[in-house]
Amino acid sequence: MKIEQITPFIGAEMSDVTFEDLARPEHTAVLVDALDQHELVVIRSIDLSPEQQIDLARRIGTPVPFVLTRYRHPDHPEIMISSNEVKANKPVGVARVGNFWHQDSTFVADPAPYTMLHGVNVPSTTGHTLFASAKDVYDRIPAVWKTKLDGRTGVHTVAKRLRIAEQHVGLSVAELLAHTDEKHPRVRHPLIRTEPVTGRRYLYGSREYMHSVLGFDANDNEAFFSLTDELIQDPDHVYTHRWTQQDLVMWKTATTFHAATAVTPGVPRTVHRISIAAGTP
Repeated sequence: MKIEQITPFIGAEMSDVTFEDLARPEHTAVLVDALDQHELVVIRSIDLSPEQQIDLARRIGTPVPFVLTRYRHPDHPEIMISSNEVKANKPVGVARVGNFWHQDSTFVADPAPYTMLHGVNVPSTTGHTLFASAKDVYDRIPAVWKTKLDGRTGVHTVAKRLRIAEQHVGLSVAELLAHTDEKHPRVRHPLIRTEPVTGRRYLYGSREYMHSVLGFDANDNEAFFSLTDELIQDPDHVYTHRWTQQDLVMWKTATTFHAATAVTPGVPRTVHRISIAAGTP
């Protein structure tokens, strides 16, 4: 088993490793340590069945079934299927997800700490995934803004990204927003947090899953979002993962910003996703 850093700011790649290797407790510990140190771990072309992916997730924590049942794996509710494929006139999974910069599920009070993706049917020429470190982003925040953000609270919401459903037809924008806030209440998180393993500070929040910074006026909020957009998306600090078949990609949700890029129309793509909560079942 080898571990090599991918970039100076995020990511490590593990090689010469199989599922059987990772199933050994000492190697699972190495994997978790790599996640703690590098935020993101990539294992190229590792052949995993759905059962093996779930087994590996359980060695790290507790798999959390996806909230929308229609996008769960038909035999394994722990797996969410992200796919643009259609079989028997039915979508295999959710076709368009995560195509914006975010940290996973900041709009809930206690997000699962790990995310695991397995590339079941993935092209290498399109549908890449972009990654940036929230620690690296914080390091690059100008000093005046660090002072301004210290001790602040972010108000998080899914309202900007909630999909319009059939039952929403006829609602005004105000009614839709009120419905969203009732069904998915806004939550608050410290804007600047400290990662307990490394002791490094990081930014927690981004434009698409945040309503505002508590105490900021409209101008301050827009300035904050513009600054963080620029820092997160700086191409010199972004790792682009170009998928190959059977890649396994895992990251720490709190400290990893990511975004899915578009898939060329007509090109099939299917990925199996598991959210992993803390603690083992």
